[in-house]
Amino acid sequence: MKGIILAGGTGSRLEPLTRVINKHLLPVGRVPMIFYPLRSLVEAGIREIMIVTGGNNAGMFLELLGSGKDFGLDHIDYAYQERPGGIAEALGLANHFVDGDRCVVHLADNFLAGSLRPYVARFEAQERGAMVLLTEVPNPQAYGVADLAPDGALRRIIEKPAEPPSSYAVTGVYMYDEQVWEIIPGLQRSGRGELEITDVNNAYLERGQLAYGILDCEWGDAGESHRSYLAANEVAWRHNLFAEFDRPSPP
Repeated sequence: MKGIILAGGTGSRLEPLTRVINKHLLPVGRVPMIFYPLRSLVEAGIREIMIVTGGNNAGMFLELLGSGKDFGLDHIDYAYQERPGGIAEALGLANHFVDGDRCVVHLADNFLAGSLRPYVARFEAQERGAMVLLTEVPNPQAYGVADLAPDGALRRIIEKPAEPPSSYAVTGVYMYDEQVWEIIPGLQRSGRGELEITDVNNAYLERGQLAYGILDCEWGDAGESHRSYLAANEVAWRHNLFAEFDRPSPP
């Protein structure tokens, strides 16, 4: 199982905080945002990880994280996205790294206050296909939303609907088998000129191969808006995440 952290994009929703720095290097709680998905993947047992980034600050990730030894890794792979083209396009840059294996894709501005391990274990037990993780949110219209049948079956994922069919948002953690590399080249660009990850997930759904899990822990999206960035910091402090980086106040 390989891990992919997507840390590209322009961060325009967090302007002016992101005017001179990649948003995934902004602090959340005690540490830079990128620390959360990295630790989450490592805690789930994943040891081969690639970070896909772009823009003018890409070198800062290497300077900050290096080989990943602070997270118990021997090596981190890096890929560069030359221009913003959507989550699915960024994922496509990891094809050679995954090399036919299964992968867990984690958006760098998303984090869990609990463990990813049980969901990864469920995905490993799946014969084929993909898995997404859902969580209830107060503002589902800001996300991809799960349209669930009365029996709980997932019918479709709708991107930022004006009238959400449920309160369950699709979080930025996706798990795929090797079919994803067949699906991405066949995608059509959306109205904003991007290859959308929702289209990848719906392609699996059309094949009858998209499972889902519902998170049993708090989830944060630090990149959706200034308000969500503040909320993510509150979650990080409330759960005392990365407490080892806390330093006692001087006397």
